[in-house]
Amino acid sequence: MKEPAPVKSDLLIIGTGIAGLALSLYLDSDLKVNIITKSSAEESSSFQAQGGIACVTDVEDSFEEHIQDTLDAGDGLCNLKSVETVIKAAPQAIEDIEKWGVEFTGGNLNPELGREGGHSRRRILYREDRTGAELETKLLDKVRSKQKIYENHTAVNLIMKKGRCIGAYVLDNTSHEIKSFYAKAVILATGGCGKAYLYTTNPHVATGDGVAMAYRAGASIANMEFIQFHPTSLFSSQEESFLITEAMRGEGALLKNSKGEVFMKRYDPRENLAPRDIVARAIDSEMKREGVKHLYLDIHSVREPDFIRKRFPSIYKKLKGLGIDITQEDIPVVPSAHYCCGGVDTDSNGLTDIEGLFAVGETAHTGLHGANRLASNSLLEALVYARRAAEKIPAYISNLKEATPQPWTYTGNRLPEEKIFIEHNWESVRRIMWNYVGIVRSNYRLKEAEKRLELIANDVNYHYWNYLITPGLVELRNLVDVARIIVKSASMRKESRGLNYNVDHPEKREECRKNTYIRK
Repeated sequence: MKEPAPVKSDLLIIGTGIAGLALSLYLDSDLKVNIITKSSAEESSSFQAQGGIACVTDVEDSFEEHIQDTLDAGDGLCNLKSVETVIKAAPQAIEDIEKWGVEFTGGNLNPELGREGGHSRRRILYREDRTGAELETKLLDKVRSKQKIYENHTAVNLIMKKGRCIGAYVLDNTSHEIKSFYAKAVILATGGCGKAYLYTTNPHVATGDGVAMAYRAGASIANMEFIQFHPTSLFSSQEESFLITEAMRGEGALLKNSKGEVFMKRYDPRENLAPRDIVARAIDSEMKREGVKHLYLDIHSVREPDFIRKRFPSIYKKLKGLGIDITQEDIPVVPSAHYCCGGVDTDSNGLTDIEGLFAVGETAHTGLHGANRLASNSLLEALVYARRAAEKIPAYISNLKEATPQPWTYTGNRLPEEKIFIEHNWESVRRIMWNYVGIVRSNYRLKEAEKRLELIANDVNYHYWNYLITPGLVELRNLVDVARIIVKSASMRKESRGLNYNVDHPEKREECRKNTYIRK
């Protein structure tokens, strides 16, 4: 098969969430930039973010308090320099996105401030309960007006030459051709890996593509054992997991067990506003103790109906359509995989330890989140590191020469004999991860997960090398790679810290207060 003509640019951005879009807008306009995304540009975890952006704006608040809240949530593993950098850069990030057209509830001159778990004060800027959609829509409009986005283009592998990343092999989902995208630098902004789990708040595209590709290329991957489970996603037989924002608890909503009892005071003095790792484990414990499939979140007994409809219009409308009136009824909730606190390890400007390769957003490990992310710090991190990477890149690539093309080598030329292969293995991976590598782990469960995933990996690799590549096969391969990295990372941590709780190592250990690194 003849390879399509190569696509060349100064930079290749993979992903169209907030991190990738912001980076594009921050970059020098003289640079030629190509952006690819495997689905529509709007489909991302960023778009689904409900809560908001944490930023010190109130005169009674301070950077020091926001920094301390972040460190407390991170349970001893945050990189202090990264934390200080991000928190102190927050006002500039807010100013930037307001210039791009983003509007917050209450108006940009005097925005209303929300509070979420782990925060000692109200400091969350938000747009109703759809902050991510507001950001994604406004930034995407700006990016589309200045450059081309290749939608429905799935990155398969990074192109490596003598230890340097020079581009990516990309599957055109429409023509089924593999295209070679060459660039002086590649930026991974592919989001998280929530689809590795059976229940997740993430969209279908969150298959850990950036982490998997970087790992196969030889980059260092850090702290992948720290998968954050959001305490409150909707439990419903009619609908896939749907996030119920933490801002609801910030407005006074109460977690209740099946008996209607408020129980969080038994687990933490901060009760319903404790950090997510504590709340998720508390819910898991209550569910197991009572033998039930879900608990409840009550906003109707603490807030007036008009306030609920105004503050949470999207959630109200969504659940009303499912027969739940949140102004009168409790919401059935269950924890779901939500955010990856680890990722491709980067420096303070988003550069990985592979020449020519950057990572930003949830794909990256910057050290900000430590062992557990503080609510509403993720969109902030994406914006701050996008700006820092954009400031670093022009001078960085000026010293890099255009690399000699390295055409894609086709291997398999047959369609899979059994189309159910991808669906079956996808389901198996997600069930293994949910059952064995979830909120509560054990040495036995991790070993079982490792054995079962190895069998699936062998099957997937056989299909990858012997059959025609499809978007589903690419995603499954990435999902398996990331799942195995999570298991290996969790197995290496012989303690319980933050989001990694192991019943065989229930205590924190000072000698384990360090990052976990995985490299191929």
